[in-house]
Amino acid sequence: MDPQQSGARPDGGRTARKRRAILAAATEVFLQNGYLGASMDEVAAKAAVSKQTVYKQFADKKHLFAEIILGTTAHLVDGFEQTYGSILDEATDPRQALRDLARDFLANLTRPDVLQLRRLVIAEADRFPDISGAWFERGFHQSLVLLGQALERLADRGLLRKPADPTLAAYQFAGLVMYKPMNQLMFAGAQAGPDPKELDHIADQAAEAFLAAYG
Repeated sequence: MDPQQSGARPDGGRTARKRRAILAAATEVFLQNGYLGASMDEVAAKAAVSKQTVYKQFADKKHLFAEIILGTTAHLVDGFEQTYGSILDEATDPRQALRDLARDFLANLTRPDVLQLRRLVIAEADRFPDISGAWFERGFHQSLVLLGQALERLADRGLLRKPADPTLAAYQFAGLVMYKPMNQLMFAGAQAGPDPKELDHIADQAAEAFLAAYG
């Protein structure tokens, strides 16, 4: 359909594409160079737009950084909400469901791009506590609030003992799964991560430990 016939602005599509290109380029630049090492000139070059276009979309480097960091939160939460629905809400065997969920956590949260983003948020937490704090509250914490609600629904179906504090139970499960591999990867680098067999063992034992408390 012709944009003019539909009433849409003729440049609306181009503007949206440029914005996406800037965000993609900026994400790459910030992850590679950190906040201080990133430049708006490099972002513009990678996005194949003018520096003026970058500033037209984002007032300054801080606003661009915030858009990248906080823009990940909705995606993160939506992904986990879908996972909880597909794994926990359809479960008939809580042990297998928790093992599957643990494997999903490990597969997604140990991806190199996720680890890079996590490092970036932590590195800039003192400089931009409002941005890092919002990323935690809207992303990480909210995803575990949703997990706690999914655990409650399992309990309502008689598959778990109902936790007194569902969000705390969700944090406990995530800690059992992620504490060792996440710290290993964060401190020693992606190349030093545990092998797949160890990750499977961690997932299985996390499910067993959680069920020992809530089964």
